[in-house]
Amino acid sequence: MPDISAPASGLSHRSLKGAKRLLDVVLSALLLVVLMPVLLLVGLLVIMTIGRPVLFTQKRPGLGGRTFKLIKFRSMSDARDAQGELLSDAQRLGTVGRSLRATSLDELPELVNVLRGDMSLVGPRPLLTEYLPLYSENQRRRHDVRPGLTGLAQISGRNALGWEEKFAFDLRYVDDWSMALDLKILAATAWQVVARKGIGHEDQPTAPRFEGNRSD
Repeated sequence: MPDISAPASGLSHRSLKGAKRLLDVVLSALLLVVLMPVLLLVGLLVIMTIGRPVLFTQKRPGLGGRTFKLIKFRSMSDARDAQGELLSDAQRLGTVGRSLRATSLDELPELVNVLRGDMSLVGPRPLLTEYLPLYSENQRRRHDVRPGLTGLAQISGRNALGWEEKFAFDLRYVDDWSMALDLKILAATAWQVVARKGIGHEDQPTAPRFEGNRSD
């Protein structure tokens, strides 16, 4: 693993120039056209089983920590208990939601984010804005590149990884980036989706929340 101790300048990373952005634009536009029937079918399935709205949007930190509106298919219902409190993620996810996440179909609308320039096809996954104050200086370097639809952590275990492992893979990607690495990750992602590996975390339907760094 490369040295990941030295911070990099956020807006001058070599991945922000040239072929990577061209690949993002061309491939995301092509996929949106080719997958349009799938997008329409998934949208209809969400309406019929989970309800409106079809899309889930949320502010996430992107390049340089600046926020953007992430777009996904909705995978959780608004089911509440007798006191009006939202039920647990596992209860709200349901069969359809689990299937959408297991196949990564819920993430297809993020191709629009890629086309807009909010995201890249490959990069560290965009996490919650509330995590920003919890990062160490080194972990904050994950925002030196655009967040990705998939990334090195996703092909190396996805939600089955612990937070330290995820950040290590994210920083390795920042330091080792190349077009060859992006193409390798894209190819591995196709297999990851088919094999449905690393979708959940132990007995949880999603990854546990990041609580910060005990040693920082």
